[in-house]
Amino acid sequence: MTKRCDLVSSIENLRQKRRRYTEGRDEMDWIRHLWDQSRQRAAEAGFELPDFETFWEQEHVELPDPEKPMVMLEDFRADPDANRLQTPSGKIEIFSATVDGFGYDDCPGHPVWREPDEWLGAERATEFPLHLMSNQPRTRLHSQLDCGQVSQGSKVAGREPMTLHPDDAAARGISSGDIVRVWNDRGACLAGAIVSDQVMPGVIQLATGAWYDPETPGGLEVHGNPNVLTRDRGTSRLGQGPTAHSTLVQVAKVDGVVPDVTVMRKPKVEG
Repeated sequence: MTKRCDLVSSIENLRQKRRRYTEGRDEMDWIRHLWDQSRQRAAEAGFELPDFETFWEQEHVELPDPEKPMVMLEDFRADPDANRLQTPSGKIEIFSATVDGFGYDDCPGHPVWREPDEWLGAERATEFPLHLMSNQPRTRLHSQLDCGQVSQGSKVAGREPMTLHPDDAAARGISSGDIVRVWNDRGACLAGAIVSDQVMPGVIQLATGAWYDPETPGGLEVHGNPNVLTRDRGTSRLGQGPTAHSTLVQVAKVDGVVPDVTVMRKPKVEG
């Protein structure tokens, strides 16, 4: 009897902690609450945000232009001696002796334009004529909660959606809802096609973050993860920024039986 009372007491304590933590709000209540706070701050700043229902339906809000335009390096511009920049000279440096001193062949001490290894003007585009944009997804954060309802609800034929222009789709016999193969000489993946003029001709859009699901180790990725297509190489020896958006690919419709997406399935437990 004592153990049962202890269990009931523990459960009630957990419920009280949950109520304190959530303040009695579920997920949508919190979103509405945070939006209401944003509307209050907007009103204090002198402009109005739409009500929650309008915002939720249109999915975005355009903020008004500020009364005073923002000026880059405004303090430095007003008084460069009193507001030195964080450069060796304290000034805007067109040439950097420090960077030049590194001796990097891919990053000189002054701004230059270097042709990307992959772009639609490159010779490589004759073999892979579509430019891949692997943006952040709107239905999850990177790959987090790809197994959730919102992300899963955005899939096309169980795969990550890939958008291409009607001209490129027509040239390849692709319609919305088709499963397509996206590939280059680094790898290949499957995706679900969406035909739309929201992307330019010659460009496809395949968001990052679909859980990696290769048919075999190192083989065809069946869920739509663009990491198998992009280069693992930085912008320069100095910057090391990402080069994922400089990626050329080819796309074709897949007919017949395709491998299942299994990455979401629970593992079998024996014994």
